[in-house]
Amino acid sequence: MGQPEQRADGAGPFTTRLTWHRSEGETVVWESRLARRRGALSVRGPGGTVATVPSTDARALVRLRRLNAVASGAFVIGGALFALGAAVSQFGSGDAGESAAVYFVGGLFFNIGGYVSLLQVLNAPRHSQGGGPLVTGGWRWWGYEPMRLDWLSTFALFAGTLVFGVNLLDSFLQGLTVQQTNRLIWAPDVIGCVLFLVSGHLAFVEICHRSRPCIRSRGLGWWVVAVNQLGSVLFMVSALAAFTRPDTGSLVNTAVANWGTLSGALCFSIGGVLQAFERP
Repeated sequence: MGQPEQRADGAGPFTTRLTWHRSEGETVVWESRLARRRGALSVRGPGGTVATVPSTDARALVRLRRLNAVASGAFVIGGALFALGAAVSQFGSGDAGESAAVYFVGGLFFNIGGYVSLLQVLNAPRHSQGGGPLVTGGWRWWGYEPMRLDWLSTFALFAGTLVFGVNLLDSFLQGLTVQQTNRLIWAPDVIGCVLFLVSGHLAFVEICHRSRPCIRSRGLGWWVVAVNQLGSVLFMVSALAAFTRPDTGSLVNTAVANWGTLSGALCFSIGGVLQAFERP
């Protein structure tokens, strides 16, 4: 029996989907997100019936479930705390220290969610020759794989959470000039938002298998990506509105900054809830 015919899809140098057409009429499809999140392959039988088939060992599936639970839980809690911090800033006593403390704790959960998302990529089962069962390697805490689109996406996400951490730490500083505030607090905020947007765009490329975003409303993974990207857009709106004007020493628009953060954070919480169901 000859080797099955193989087709690769993706964007640029990145492969996000492999399709094998076997001689007996069966078609096996590997998609990077489906394999990473659910440990499965898609199989279409000779009669046209399509099934999502778990294609790795039980131990690997338990690993994937645990990683997904930690990541989704971290984003749910982190998003809720960011929303609370924005609410305190908008409706509370006006004490900046209170909202800064809530934001900081929420940022720690975002750090956890970002890093565990990267671990999901590093420890995901890999495809095998000819569309055979997925292969799971040993546990890794770190790895450098820039030719994997999912690695780039989650690395940008994790880097964004770390940059947000700089912004959140600097927000505790007192007596800053307007220039120092914009340099130490506002600039890291904007950089973090850009990294989040880049991560979301790469996630769309991975799930759409092309450079342009697509609409796949029947796919849970697409909704996770779309809701999180909406949250990233709202975070960027908030960051732009939080720029401190040098001439007046006040924010461009405090209400937009607070509401943008609150609504964007809720998007990440919702995305975390949806992600909890995107498991093996």
